[in-house]
Amino acid sequence: MFHALRPFLAGISLIIAVPAMAADPVLGSWINPRGSVTVTTGACQDRLCGWVSHANAEALADASDAGIPHLVGTPLLQDYRPKGPGHWAGRVYVPDMGRTFYSTIDQQGPDQLRISGCILGGLFCRSQLWHRVKTG
Repeated sequence: MFHALRPFLAGISLIIAVPAMAADPVLGSWINPRGSVTVTTGACQDRLCGWVSHANAEALADASDAGIPHLVGTPLLQDYRPKGPGHWAGRVYVPDMGRTFYSTIDQQGPDQLRISGCILGGLFCRSQLWHRVKTG
């Protein structure tokens, strides 16, 4: 009897899990301050992640020089967990440095994120303001 219910129960758990992330205003496509890289955020298991969805020639060349032959598709934002309304903590990968750092994302409004990469447990951080890519 439970074998017959397994697909139904799997569907229910998917329906319950997806809306919580789908309603999250941080999901979408975001462009860095220089306009050289676009990252698309989405769910990765029960966390927030972001992958390079577009890069200009300069960003591609910088990544190639650092040993990253295919920048598009590279996960930059990794394993972010919510830490409060509009605030997440995870890791950010910096391709031209070839390093991953502790990171936070703070939503500054519906169309702006402050993404920080930190060293020494968050003692020293550098931040960038990323803007939502407008569609249409």
